[in-house]
Amino acid sequence: MINKLEQLIKQAKSQNKMKIAVAAAQDKDVLKAVEEARKLNLVDVILVGDEPKIKEIARELNIKIDLFTIIHKEDLMEAALETVKLVSTGKADFVMKGILDTSILLKAVLNKEVGLRTNNLLSHVMVYELPAYHKLLLLTDGGMNIEPSLEDKKGILDNAILVSKALGNKDTKVACLSAKEKVNEKMPSTVDGAKLKAMAQEGIFGEEVYVEGPIAFDLAVSKEAATTKGFESPVTGETDILLVPTIEVGNGIGKALTYMADGKSAGIIMGAKAPVVLVSRADSAETKLYSIALGSVIAANQ
Repeated sequence: MINKLEQLIKQAKSQNKMKIAVAAAQDKDVLKAVEEARKLNLVDVILVGDEPKIKEIARELNIKIDLFTIIHKEDLMEAALETVKLVSTGKADFVMKGILDTSILLKAVLNKEVGLRTNNLLSHVMVYELPAYHKLLLLTDGGMNIEPSLEDKKGILDNAILVSKALGNKDTKVACLSAKEKVNEKMPSTVDGAKLKAMAQEGIFGEEVYVEGPIAFDLAVSKEAATTKGFESPVTGETDILLVPTIEVGNGIGKALTYMADGKSAGIIMGAKAPVVLVSRADSAETKLYSIALGSVIAANQ
């Protein structure tokens, strides 16, 4: 089981090397990240984008660009389509977002002709390593689905469970977050949490998945808090996945973990035929590298 993000690097090194295709790669931060991944022998890289700009940036960064495959596509939409086509035709294993709007890349991912569309919902999964927690903690969905329905939450959870399995978890414990543990019809997150727990008990998510809901954040991550409040569950203090009720909750928790709790992280979009590495310009170089490694590990397990 992978308990540290650094272990993602080791796992990516030890498995069959995956190939990453980068959409609109003419960006300093992106090129730094893929160059570091190449040096570590994590992935082979295909850069899709404005070739003259890619080469100019590479010279500035002292990157030997001839070690990469480059496909010239100046138009951003064309670059996005070519990138996902590389994956859909088996020439690459997963996708990374470069310097283009997320909406452009996702439109290409969902393209009916060359994209990576499935019947699954697309959702964002963050993986956090925290000094105060004894294992990796997954958070979903703080990046894509604004106010998911019960059916959406089921799809979001399905995607996160795949990430958990790729990390080597033999069983996965899920906390459906809310502000309280009792069902209140005026608080939809409590209703959905209870229904998702019932689904898990029926085996809908698999025999090795345990879902608790509704449950507050403190009980999800702390056995002591649960004991104090007299709340018993195999999930308390052992949570692998935090399922949030809305994007605001996920976004807030994620940024708090990063900026206030010294959290290290990696992020991925799931639900397509292949993982999509989606990084922010504000993300550290370390986060970008871990995200590439995460994409590689997931791609190898799909």
